[in-house]
This record gives sequence, structure tokens and C-alpha cells, in this order.
Amino acid sequence: MCGISGCVGGLESASATVDEQLALLHHRGPDARGRFDQPGAVIAQNRLAIIDLVTGDPPVTNEDATIGAVLNGEIYNFRALRADLLRDGHELRTHGDTEVIAHLAEQLDPPALARRLDGMFAFAVYDAPRERLILGRDRLGKKPLYYWSGPGGQLVFASEIKGVLAHPAVPRELDPRAVPAYLTFGYVPTPHTFFAGVRSLPPGHVLVLERGGEPRLREYWSPPLPGHSGVEALDLRSAAASDVVRAALERAVERRLISDVPVGAFLSGGIDSSAIVALMARATGRPVDTFTIGFDDRDGFDERPFARRVAERYGTAHHEEIVHPDAVDLVEKLVSHHDQPFGDSSAVPTYLLCEVTRREVTVALSGDGADELFAGYERFAAALALRRFGLLPRAAQETLRRALIARGGRVGRFAAPATRGLPDAYLAWLSFADEPLRRALLGGDADDWAIDDFRGVWNSSAGAQPLDRLLNLNLRTYLVDDLLAKADRMSMAHGLELRSPFLDTELVELALRLRPSLKVCGLSLKRVLRDAVADLLPDEILQRRKRGFGVPLDRWFREDLASYVASTVGAPDARVKAHLAPGPVDALLARHMDGRGNHGQALWMLLTLEVFLRGEGW
Repeated sequence: MCGISGCVGGLESASATVDEQLALLHHRGPDARGRFDQPGAVIAQNRLAIIDLVTGDPPVTNEDATIGAVLNGEIYNFRALRADLLRDGHELRTHGDTEVIAHLAEQLDPPALARRLDGMFAFAVYDAPRERLILGRDRLGKKPLYYWSGPGGQLVFASEIKGVLAHPAVPRELDPRAVPAYLTFGYVPTPHTFFAGVRSLPPGHVLVLERGGEPRLREYWSPPLPGHSGVEALDLRSAAASDVVRAALERAVERRLISDVPVGAFLSGGIDSSAIVALMARATGRPVDTFTIGFDDRDGFDERPFARRVAERYGTAHHEEIVHPDAVDLVEKLVSHHDQPFGDSSAVPTYLLCEVTRREVTVALSGDGADELFAGYERFAAALALRRFGLLPRAAQETLRRALIARGGRVGRFAAPATRGLPDAYLAWLSFADEPLRRALLGGDADDWAIDDFRGVWNSSAGAQPLDRLLNLNLRTYLVDDLLAKADRMSMAHGLELRSPFLDTELVELALRLRPSLKVCGLSLKRVLRDAVADLLPDEILQRRKRGFGVPLDRWFREDLASYVASTVGAPDARVKAHLAPGPVDALLARHMDGRGNHGQALWMLLTLEVFLRGEGW
């Protein structure tokens, strides 16, 4: 992993800005820094040295130093690409992956260049003879890349928003549409951010900017969706599907073991991370360093006993730790690393786990992505059940809907818009604040542009099977803007490279083309994956019900964080009350504190928003 940044287009103070960007992104790459300076353009990189420790420091260029490249992430097929380039007559001076990008840029157009790369990456290439900047982001958005464009071909980019804002030409202004979107999703959907004019490069896209022109976005990849755009489902039965999934997962793990520094693994004791550890142990033939954290188990958040069972089975060098986080201090740190509010409280344990892991290794593998590919969330089964709901007589529908609403929680939220069908019911399950609360906080009608965009992603997959459409929707929203954003920021906060075998390109394209019945049947989730790894794991792990990687928010806001949230969100001069209706904010806090409801997640969302707004002075 690394941090990349740069400025093009004759911007004043470009050189000084790049120096500041490198300083701001030091945590992403503390091992080396370098820059490729050309008239009217500078691209730069902070390096976290993982592969080619001797010759791989930036800047990296082609033979005659007319094309420079910077890279955040890893290109797993770089050795094959390197061999192809050598056969074509290119001269390569390093043994790493960044150099292949500079050489490929000599002979391929930008989408074709990105398409040749297999990995997790965000890159920038500046081609001096063509006076052309190319930015690219990996297929699923594992690595971030933000930019701002101004008149006359000006552009500033960086791995984190703080790097973009470092340039004095970039306005530090709130996008007023961000707050309603945040209340719905817990993030502002790509390509938008909380900052007006600062954009996130969409996954599977390249941005091309030539001298004096405007930035052009070009898509080079999209999730293969059977029944849509000519993609066909794979005709595989259960046993054969399990075999090909297992083989693809084994290859994905092996690709992610390429490293010149120590590699370990997160281990939660769930199916996904446990399978990764099992395959690592088989592939390396040596004890794998595994890492688990726990809180005190008053709230049932401690998974250490399950992780320990897997660690014992595979003889790992297991590291486990009970953490006692300073929640107040962590809120400030998390907002700082995200550069904007982030409503998913699982960022807390992720941050702490990365901190523990980085003490021993520089690279860690995780189980992220399995639920997104193989339908491991209960909401997928609930969404499919909605089809049967629509077959009931209208009176029966309403009776059942009211009964489910009375149950409360996510099931109740899901049922409330059930008569509107998908994707509204699915969105209600995902939302950080339900529709009545959002309306109250926003003082009535709200700008629903983000919800309209969400529906637009759903509508774009018309013709595909319902589960395939849900998986596509999830990949293009929740995965990129929640799970992957969290994984990147929390690992990079500690200079830890996090690799996700389940998000391997080959495995992704295979999994998305499997028939829906291989993934979900009734309440049975991730069927084909469970079968694929069944011989690797103890039955107690295979049969475990899925748990989120969470923290005891409801208790924290009544105990550890009670005074903090009262003095911030609950204060008369709270910044959130300048953007939201004060009465509903105070009422939500009061209901939680006196036990009339559990609103920990909504309060966390408001708290991170408050900390952000205070920091920006908005």
C-alpha cells in the first residue's frame, strides 16, 4: 500500500502542494517517497515497501523517463506482465509492479491498460510527450482515489481527501446534499463526498485528462451479471460449483502471499477468515501469524474462543488481545482518517485489530468480500422472501406487514416499505436511520438524490435474477463505500497492507455467474462456499450464525460515552443542530438514555457527523 498524489494543469503552488500531500499521507507509506516532476505536472508517492525492497522506490518511469507512474496497492499479475514486456523489447530496471504500468502506458489506451492489471490498485500515470494524465481505480474500489478539477485542465488528486484539500485552489466547502445522503447510508455514495467539488473516482474506471481539456471518465469493467448485457450463468451443479470455487479461492490466496515482508491474517472464527487461514497454512507449510481481538463479553462481542479453535487446528502463531478502547479518543481519530463522517461503528474494532496486527506483520489477509459474492447476509434471504409476499392477497400482505413492523429492528424497517417492493425494502434494511427518523431530523421533505441513484443502480440490472441484482447493487454501493473504505482507512492508519482473497478478480467473476440457488436456498446462505471449504473447518465454525464485527454501542452511549455524547450532540450549540432539526436530535438522545429505545447506531452516526462539522467549523 502507499499514498499517491499530484497536481496537473499549470496550478500555482503545485510543487509546494505535493510536498504537503506527501506529508499528510505519510502514514500510508512511511518507507520512501518520490515525485515525477514535469512542466505543468507533478505526480508523487509515499511508499510502503512490500515487494522489491531494493529497487522499487519512487519515482518509477519507462526507459527514457518520459512516462512516470505511481501506485497504491498491488498488481498480482505483475510478473506475467513483466515477462510480456521484456519479450516485447522493453527494458525494466526494477523487480516490482509499478514499473509495468509505466511501460504499458506506452502501448495501450487507458481502459486497456487498466484492464490488463489484476489486483487492488489506484494509479496515476503522467505521459509527458502526450501531456496526458491517467488515473485508474481497481474493479471493485479496494483502493481509494479522490480528485478535484478546475478550469483550463487543472486537476488535483490524492489517495485521501485531505491530500486534495491541501491545494489552495480547492474550496473547502460543504456539499449541502451530503447530509441527507449520509443519514440514509452512513456515507456519501461514490462519486460524491462531503466536500463540494471533490469527487471519488468510481471503481472500474479510468480518468483521462489531456492538456487544456476536461477530465473524461471511461469505464473498463463492470460486474458480470447473468441475463444482462449478454452474460450467461455458468451451468454448474452443486458439487462441480464447490470444486471450482475452492480451486479459485486457493489460487486467490496464493497470489496474495507474494511479499518480501511478513504476511499474517485476521482470524475472527467465522467461516470466511477461518477458510483463508486454513488455505494459507496449507500453502505456506509454516505457522501463520493470526490476529484476533475481543472486548469484554458482557455484550457477546468476544469471538476469541472460536478463533482459538481454528488457530489450534492449524497450528498458527496466534495473537489475541482484549482491548479496552478509549472510545472518545477513537471517534476523533476515525473521523480524521476518513476525512468525513463514517457511520459504520465497526470501524472501531477494525482500527484496533489493525493496530494489534501491525506490531507483528506488514501485510494481512482478511475474509472481506465473501458475504458480498456468495450472499452471506440475512437481508438477501429477506429480500428474496419479499417475492412470495407479493403473491399474498392484499389484506394478508397488510396484516403480515404490520406484524413485522411491530417486531421493530431491521426486520420492522424492512417491512415498512414492503409494498413498494425492491429495492426500497432492501434499502430500509441497510439504512442507518429509518425513514421516519430521517424525515424528522431533516425537518420534513429531503433531497433524495442518493436514494434515486440507488434505485438507478437497481434499475440498470433489469432482466437479471433478483439475487444477482441484489448482489450487483450491494457491490456497487455498500461494498465500495462502506466495507472497502473502512478496510483501507483503518489499515492504512497503521501502515498495514490488507489483502482480500475473496475479492480476487477471477473469483469475483466466477461467483457472480453462479446460479442463485447455489448461494441462497430458503434461510441457508453461502451454500456453495460452505460446501467448498467444509473439509477445512470444524463443524462448530461451519454452523455458526454470522455475527457482525461490532462494538456494544447501546451500552457505550449509556455508560462510557454518555457524558461525551451529551456534551457534543446533545449540546445547545451542537453543529448538527445547524443542519438538522434540534428537537428530534435531542429526543433521540433522551429516548436512548432513559432506556425507551436502543439507538446506539443512529447516535454514532450523529456523533461522527458532529465531530466532523466541528473540525471543519461548519
